Amino acid sequence: MASYQFKNLLALKPFCFFLALICFQTITAQTKIDLSSLNDFKNAGANWHIAGDAHADITKNHVLNYSAGVGVLVNLPDSAAHKDLFTNFKHGDVDIELDCMMAKGSNSGIYLQGRYELQLLDSWGVLNPRSVDMGGLYERNDSKRPEGLRIFDGRAPRQNVSKAPGLWQHFKISFQAPRFVNGVKTENAKLVKVELNGVLIQENIELSGTTAGAISKIEVPEDALRIQGDHGQVAFRNIVISHYNKPIPTITDISITGYIGKFETEPNFLTLKPFLQKTNPNVSVSLEGLPKNSYLLQYKGILNIQEEGEYNFNLNLRGGPLKVLINHSILYPFSKDGGKAKMLLPKGPLPIEFIYSKYMASQQPLLILKVNGPGFRETTISDPRTNPIVSKDPVLMFAKENMVLRSFMDVSATKRIVHAVNVGSPEKINYTYDLDNGMIAQVWRGDFLDASPMWIDRGDGSSKPLGAITLLGNPALAINKLANTNSAWNPDTTNTNFKTKGYVLDEQDLPSFKYSIYGTSVTDVCRLLENRQGIQRTISLKNTTDNLYMLLAVADKIEEISTGLYLIGDHAYYLKIDNAGSGKAIVREQKGQKELLLPIQNQLIYSILF
Repeated sequence: MASYQFKNLLALKPFCFFLALICFQTITAQTKIDLSSLNDFKNAGANWHIAGDAHADITKNHVLNYSAGVGVLVNLPDSAAHKDLFTNFKHGDVDIELDCMMAKGSNSGIYLQGRYELQLLDSWGVLNPRSVDMGGLYERNDSKRPEGLRIFDGRAPRQNVSKAPGLWQHFKISFQAPRFVNGVKTENAKLVKVELNGVLIQENIELSGTTAGAISKIEVPEDALRIQGDHGQVAFRNIVISHYNKPIPTITDISITGYIGKFETEPNFLTLKPFLQKTNPNVSVSLEGLPKNSYLLQYKGILNIQEEGEYNFNLNLRGGPLKVLINHSILYPFSKDGGKAKMLLPKGPLPIEFIYSKYMASQQPLLILKVNGPGFRETTISDPRTNPIVSKDPVLMFAKENMVLRSFMDVSATKRIVHAVNVGSPEKINYTYDLDNGMIAQVWRGDFLDASPMWIDRGDGSSKPLGAITLLGNPALAINKLANTNSAWNPDTTNTNFKTKGYVLDEQDLPSFKYSIYGTSVTDVCRLLENRQGIQRTISLKNTTDNLYMLLAVADKIEEISTGLYLIGDHAYYLKIDNAGSGKAIVREQKGQKELLLPIQNQLIYSILF
């Protein structure tokens, strides 16, 4: 547990203490770009608009419409207006988090410092992405190089997890600016990491120079963020910038005192005689002359805080318990837990103390303390040479052919599907089927499964998707009998005579799921759509009964954007009714959410596009 006491501040007068707390609350390195106007940008061209929402046509190239309002930035270039957009601020090291929406066939880019392009492209359906695809690092271009070598250093994303046109896609970008000493570059810029739709697609990419299309080939410590405006229709929202331009805390004046013995609880140091007393440049458990088994190390030093504010700590610990005090307040109590903690810290040199007991013979000593805070990225303030103990190799399942794997599957922090069937394909379009409810719980684009939780150590029987997940709702019965269209949906299988009959595999090892409900036999078949656009689901009934309905979707918002084509949630995915027989879809509201229902008699075919 973190402590929020400030012993040196408590001595201040109440009014001064109040002002000090205000300072802590207002200091931040994070800024959300104001999209109520274009004032946060320099001389925005006529192709840039502020809107309330945006919609792309999934069937037509280069069509993006918007509605009145604020909060969304839209680019609609044409022959007369196609200007790039530059922020008013300049940036060095930075994290950028944003949502973007691509029109079908559209092309754009985000230029870090106006010089290094992260590609934005409608890459829906691409199986093997290149550097020009969504999330790719665009190539460099040097006409002075030999023919055939002039285009180089582009980086494709690790996998294509981009969504369909008109859906919001989420980026997290971490960038490290080039370093300079007396105007001379000493270190290249680096793309620290890029996440797209929750999946890591780029990591630790050194940028040897500016990419093609840069505003200048001359690299600098800081410059404006630039969004390409001359290529294609694109929309943005929720643009959050975190600047990292503050000095990193350091620990100096470190002294170490060592004691021999097995210390399972914090000792009284007055009763102990040390075997080791020395100074050291860092807080390290890799010291010469330590006993093999049981000992205790006490470190005392000065933590140099350059900016007052909230600091987040992360402790990786093995071998025994540790206690950490900063400014005489407990950051970590004497325990083996480690993990995360927070503390508000004033500016200045603060006393810091570590008490580490190594007595667990089965574990190697390990102490790694990381911190992030106002204006700097997470950094290690203990011995930076200490390597974390690597856990066992992950158990990753790649569907090089059609693959079916049973497991538990967590679809939220509180919802676990205990009879989940995960179906993967070499086209990297995958889904989880809930046998207990006859529903598709989630679909994802990208690699198949991380089965490590099933097999490493004792395991908990679960697996995790490796791609970009689209959740289709909490586990709920897919087919139900309703007295009328206003009747509440039965939350479980009570009084339905539901009985799962598992699945059968066809000649391509693809499953057809079977169950009975209300005396009706159901066959549920899911197959991939062409061009990796999603999956198509065919539900066939035998010995059907009256008043059966299929629950197709549940979301805060469901909008029919063309006949039989629905936009689900906050531009999360599309649902297209391909063959409803004589049934007509119904959108209704229940318990504050929209539900898309369809009466079903003999067969229903619909597609999930994501």
